[in-house]
Amino acid sequence: MNEIKEYNETIFESIKHIDEYGNEYWLARELQNVLEYKRWDKFCNVINNAQKACENSNYKVFEHFSQVGKTSKMPNGGVKNLLDYKLSRYACYLIVQNSDPRKEVVALGQTYFAVQTRRQELTEKEYSMLTEDEKRFYQRSLTKKGNYSLNQAAKKAGVKNFDQFHNAGYKGLYNGETADDIAKRKGLRY
Repeated sequence: MNEIKEYNETIFESIKHIDEYGNEYWLARELQNVLEYKRWDKFCNVINNAQKACENSNYKVFEHFSQVGKTSKMPNGGVKNLLDYKLSRYACYLIVQNSDPRKEVVALGQTYFAVQTRRQELTEKEYSMLTEDEKRFYQRSLTKKGNYSLNQAAKKAGVKNFDQFHNAGYKGLYNGETADDIAKRKGLRY
């Protein structure tokens, strides 16, 4: 069972993206490949059924299924525009629920998105019951994870001087103050 869970989390986490605001999303064309749909038109039928389920549940479809354009290079040097969707966790959940149940990876996806969605709900409920100190500790933990993701993305983008990179972030958030300026103003040890 652990082996399946490990594969499950790895395969769906590996195609998860984080936008500039820290929101997670998946791209439909990447999800199509993971769910082993060979043809986009067949996968679009699944997406349409998932959108109907979203609408029937009184959720705004555009909040969970955001159309994005994508380009693909053609062999003759031309470029072809492709339709894609930026999907929320809920949209992915609906897609796997409407996918071909005979595929093992679909069953894994159904479990993954159901469990992760439930975990997120519990986290929000549990968070409201935390003390202020516990909330602060939890927020620090999220910040640490976010900073790690930011550093990984910056490294991939070719950032070499991380002190300068992070100070630019502080300056943007704190009216031009550097990390040292903030520490001095607040009387903190660096």
